[in-house]
Amino acid sequence: MLHMPRWQVYLILGICLFGIFIAMPNVLPESVRNSIPTWLPHQPVPLGLDLRGGAYLLLEADIDAAVKDRTNSVLDDVRKGLRSAHILYSKLSVTSTKDGLSVQIMEPDKVADAAALIRKLVQPAGLTFGLGNSSGEFDVVTGDGGVITLTLSRAGREDLRRRVMEQSVEVVRRRVDPNGSTEATFARQGERRILVQVPGITDTAEIQAKVNTQAKLTFHMVDESVSQADINAKRIPPGDKLLFEEITGPNGQKSQFPIVVKERAIITGDMLERAQGTIDGQTQQPVVSFKFNAQGARRFADITRDNVGHRFAAVLDEKVITAPVIRSPILGGQGQIEGNFTVEEANNLAILLNAGALPVPLKILEQRTVGAELGLDAIRNGWMSALGGLVLVVGFMLLQYRLFGIFANVALLMNLVLLLAAMTLFRATLTLPGVAGFVLTMGMAVDANVLIYERIKEEVRNGRTIMSSIDSGFARAMATIIDANATHLLAGLILLSLGSGPVGGFAVALTLGIISSFFTSIFITRLQVIWWLHGRRPAALPI
Repeated sequence: MLHMPRWQVYLILGICLFGIFIAMPNVLPESVRNSIPTWLPHQPVPLGLDLRGGAYLLLEADIDAAVKDRTNSVLDDVRKGLRSAHILYSKLSVTSTKDGLSVQIMEPDKVADAAALIRKLVQPAGLTFGLGNSSGEFDVVTGDGGVITLTLSRAGREDLRRRVMEQSVEVVRRRVDPNGSTEATFARQGERRILVQVPGITDTAEIQAKVNTQAKLTFHMVDESVSQADINAKRIPPGDKLLFEEITGPNGQKSQFPIVVKERAIITGDMLERAQGTIDGQTQQPVVSFKFNAQGARRFADITRDNVGHRFAAVLDEKVITAPVIRSPILGGQGQIEGNFTVEEANNLAILLNAGALPVPLKILEQRTVGAELGLDAIRNGWMSALGGLVLVVGFMLLQYRLFGIFANVALLMNLVLLLAAMTLFRATLTLPGVAGFVLTMGMAVDANVLIYERIKEEVRNGRTIMSSIDSGFARAMATIIDANATHLLAGLILLSLGSGPVGGFAVALTLGIISSFFTSIFITRLQVIWWLHGRRPAALPI
């Protein structure tokens, strides 16, 4: 029945007004947008790299380094495990392929026990579920002469690669776009590559600096028993390592001073809960304040309580940032790093520490910038094609359906406004394929109207009255419209979930456009027809 409840009318009009309000900043000059209060919508749709210009980097993760680190970690676990079990061994070393290790058990009667212990060490309970087969992370084989060989399995290597890539993408995202405000794109490409696109950036040097820094933070005790003469003679005790601390002199020149620290890290960066660049209240110098999690706070308190008067070094990527003397126990799990920073250096270091360390080094394979001129040309050509498509669709509907074509065109224009509002509200990045999604949405938006109108014409030819024909036309075309939009929406969601880059931009515009076109084609067109019928009460349909 051609009747619409009043609340439904108000809801439709409210959605339309809200859409116009949200989409308004896209047509306002920048000077006007800047004067709008921040609590009101004032930002237009963010443009993608192909429209706005920006930086493009293709990174490659060193998976072999992850394999090496994992193998060395297993080597330490095996050594400790065999010692704890009092099993004599020799020739414990990494294999020539760098993806496993071998060890010779000196007691023949304990070879089986050693193999069982090693399997337990490298294949803890529950690990096989993540790997998807029963072989586990390492294949453990017992050979002649009591030699036990561990080799990283195919499933273990794949699981390691997957975890490394997931961690690397997340760390890069946190470093480059810590606040999520640049509409940057971070996507995996193939097995070991990462695509980074940052709109609006014309210099890749800053991004390179953030990517090339591994940001591995550790804390070590300084070995104060090593003299300068020992350092000059390179007599570094076992369990120690020689690092360098950069100190800025009174004249501003930076010098490297050698410092020997214990090789074993007593606190690692994964125990860091939060870091922040700030100004020291006493020295008025930029520093990085930090706070440990519960585990790190307990260990930090124990270390500072037991080593008052001794030096404690903060090491970032094998460089000593600061090595102060512990004056008193620090029990709150908080502290600060002083390193003659500038304000920008302190803030950048805090960003790196909050993002965490990269699990493996990243190599920049390709880098380039897209100029704004190319973006302007793409915008101009894209919107010219969109405008041309809009004119053709509007003209066809007017010529084919006359007054009802006007109703469809009003719904079409409202659909474009709502689509633009949705992309503005959700901060969805508009790319050149997204513009193509806009053009495709225009054709899909009037598709439902064509189905309804043709059904109405068919009902009129069958002898029904005007009211009955219109009511039947909307009702009987609904199933076909829902079916078509559901299949299109499903395809759009699949593209959105699996696609990235240009495919993702197209999928965003297509998915939002399907939802908005269904609303405008059905409800806004129906509302206009009801108003026209009740206002004019026509004797014939102008269709």
